[in-house]
Amino acid sequence: MATFRYLVEDVDASTAFYTTYLGFELEQQFGPAMAILHRGDLTVWLAGPQSSAARAMPDGRLPEPGGWNRIVIEVDDIENLVSVLRGAEARFRNDILSGPGGRQILLEDPSGNVIELFEPR
Repeated sequence: MATFRYLVEDVDASTAFYTTYLGFELEQQFGPAMAILHRGDLTVWLAGPQSSAARAMPDGRLPEPGGWNRIVIEVDDIENLVSVLRGAEARFRNDILSGPGGRQILLEDPSGNVIELFEPR
């Protein structure tokens, strides 16, 4: 099992996004500070601004959502899921791309964290 932590701006909004559209289940929530979600063997910790993960570093830098590192979620029908997500006004960083292993697109969660949706060949 793998565990991944994403910093998010709003734990409730992010939890709703992951459970409604990406097949995650809520395991536990600690108010507005943090939620633990799982999907198969993947566990995602959504850490809000009130969480200890969002505290400033010794040099003053603040952890923030976004970036390019990402979780990859394998899907069976990328066209359909992208259509549903576009209908829900989800944000994408690109369009569906085809590569040697399959097709992919980069989706952003409500805080701008990137999720790769991948449909294998």
